[in-house]
Amino acid sequence: MSLSSDAPVRTRRPHWSLARTWLLQPGTPDGHEAFDAAVAGHADVVVLDVEDGLPDARKPAGRQSVAEWLFAGGQGWVRINSTTSPYWAADLNALSGAPGLLGVMLAKTESADDVAATSSRLPAGTPVVALVESAVGVESVSDVARAPGCARIAFGVGDFRRDTGMSADPMTLAYPRAQLVIASRAAGLPAPVDGPTLRAQAADLATDTAVTKAAGMTGRLCLDSAHAETVNALLSPSPREIDEARATLARLDAPAGPYDGSVGPTRARAEAVLDYAAKLGLVH
Repeated sequence: MSLSSDAPVRTRRPHWSLARTWLLQPGTPDGHEAFDAAVAGHADVVVLDVEDGLPDARKPAGRQSVAEWLFAGGQGWVRINSTTSPYWAADLNALSGAPGLLGVMLAKTESADDVAATSSRLPAGTPVVALVESAVGVESVSDVARAPGCARIAFGVGDFRRDTGMSADPMTLAYPRAQLVIASRAAGLPAPVDGPTLRAQAADLATDTAVTKAAGMTGRLCLDSAHAETVNALLSPSPREIDEARATLARLDAPAGPYDGSVGPTRARAEAVLDYAAKLGLVH
């Protein structure tokens, strides 16, 4: 493999299973121009938000605006309200037949039944990302990950902290992040999507994204389209990581002395870096 000459330039969006940035774009009434602008940006996935992105009084009009855009040629994901919300059924009724609906992010998922009930009301094969945002959700995440229709797990950090009283300190949130990563892996799902950096805390974007990567998560929610390019770069294998992976494989293929540690895991990690880089179009 060699580095692509245009590696820093995104020529196509990766499949949602590899998506690094999930932009939550408020599904505002008469928001078609804003939806178009979001899709034209750097986010791997645009999620039109008819849940927390709108106050209750604007949800019906916002839902109608999103549905009209999806029926008129727009393509995107939609974050819908939780199964316990009075808006859940209306969201699905309005959106499930839209030809531009690429997938659904289910807010406040707490059980496998939440995912299964949502999936059953969507066209066959429509992916559902389960947004886990509570203590109950984290404790149930293994079942959630195995639910019919569950395509990926995402971590709603803000609501989780509100529910549990935990701080934003990475050590404090290491347990729930690990739960999501392990449950995803055990269920054969892509690695989970971490929570966002707030607009007012943009200075922490790189540090927050490093925490995401260290935790074994490969995507992040975004609240600001301006964050997407940075997150995409930081969650992708860097040129140095690619070079080191190649060097590791070369060393294992022609050892000059005793192996340092177990060969299998070392080789697998290096191969995973190069495979991920290839899927993102960073090497060819």
